[in-house]
Amino acid sequence: MREESTNSSEPTLKIISFRLADQVFCLDIMAVKEIRVWVKATPLPHSPDYVLGFINLRGRVIPVVDMARRLGLPAIEPTEQSAIIVIDEGDRGVGILVESVSDMVSVRPEDMQPVPDVMSDEEKALTKGIVPVGDDMICFLDLKGLFDQVGSVETGDAAVEAA
Repeated sequence: MREESTNSSEPTLKIISFRLADQVFCLDIMAVKEIRVWVKATPLPHSPDYVLGFINLRGRVIPVVDMARRLGLPAIEPTEQSAIIVIDEGDRGVGILVESVSDMVSVRPEDMQPVPDVMSDEEKALTKGIVPVGDDMICFLDLKGLFDQVGSVETGDAAVEAA
C-alpha cells in the first residue's frame, strides 16, 4: 500500500481504499482494526445472502460480509489478493470481504463531494460521500448505514448477535 497525502497543514481524513467489481470504495481508517488474508467463513443457516458466515478472531466470533453483495454488486470470488478488513462498528466487530486493498490516502474533509441526488434514500444511507483522488472518484462508505441491518442474524427461534 502507498500513502498519499495532501500538501496542506489543514486537518485530513485518513481513508483506506479497496476494490469491488472494478470500482473503488473507501472507509475511515480509524474504523479498521486489522486486515487479514481471506479465510473461509463457517456458514450460518438463514443468514442474509451477503453474510458469508463467521470466523474466530482470537477467541472473538465475528460475521464476515461479502461487501460486494451488501452493495448490490456480484458476489466476490475470493482469490489470493482478497482480504478481510476487520472493523469495529459500534460495540461489535465485522469482517468485510473485499477483492483487494488498494491504498491508504489522506484527504481534506472539504474535498468530499455529496452523494448524487440520483440515488435512492436507501442507497444514500450507505454512502457518506464521493472523494476525488487523482483521476479516481471513490465512494466513501457509511459503516453505520451498512451494518445496522447486520446487527443480528435470525437462526430459527433464536437471534445470534453478530459479535
